[in-house]
Amino acid sequence: MAKAGTDHVIQDEGKLREIYAEPSHGAVAKELARLDPHCKRFIELSPFFCLGSSRADGLGDVSPRGGEPGFVHVLDETTLAIPDRPGNNRLDSLTNLLHNPAVGLLFFLPGVNEMLRINGVAKLSVEPALMKRFEMNGKPPRSVMLVEVKEAYLHCAKAVARSGLWKAETQIERSSFPTAGEIFRDQMKLDVPAKAVDEALDENTRTELY
Repeated sequence: MAKAGTDHVIQDEGKLREIYAEPSHGAVAKELARLDPHCKRFIELSPFFCLGSSRADGLGDVSPRGGEPGFVHVLDETTLAIPDRPGNNRLDSLTNLLHNPAVGLLFFLPGVNEMLRINGVAKLSVEPALMKRFEMNGKPPRSVMLVEVKEAYLHCAKAVARSGLWKAETQIERSSFPTAGEIFRDQMKLDVPAKAVDEALDENTRTELY
C-alpha cells in the first residue's frame, strides 16, 4: 500500500500554478533589497526570531533565537549582527552556514500579528570589537553571525491570527503536556526521575543564559 499522499504529488512549478493563483502586486512589490526604517524598528523591538538554514546534505533546519528586545543589531541597511549565546553545543545552524551560507530569518514581536521575513547570506565572526559589542554580564558571545540582507518584507498576519498565538486563552494547561525532563527521560531511556532531569535543565538555563 502506498504511503498516504504519495499518489498525487506536485513535482513542478507549472502544476503548482494550476492550483494557486498568481501573487497579488502588493505581495511581490513589498519585498525590499535592504532594511528600511520600519524593518529596523521591528528588529530593534524583537526579542525572538527563527533561523532557517540547510545542511550539507540538503536537509533543512530551523532554530529559535531569543534575547532581550533588540539583541540583534542592525549595523547598516544590509547587515545584521547576531550574538551566539551559550547553548547545547550541537552547532547545527553554525555548521550548516559553513556549507551553505544562505539563511532565512523570521522575526516576531509579542502582541503583533505581522512578522518580518529576511533572507540573506551569513558568515561567522569572532572579531574582537564585535565580540565586545555583545558582552552580557561581562561575558562575550561565543561568536557573532553577520547576515548580509538580500530580501526583507513584512509577512501578513494570517498565520498568527489563525493560531491565536498571542491570546492568553489559547495557552494550554501546562499539565496537559509532559515536561522536558519527562520527555528526555523517556526518549533517552534515562534511569533517573523526571524531576531530577527538569531540575538539572532549570539549573543549566539559569547559569548559562548568557
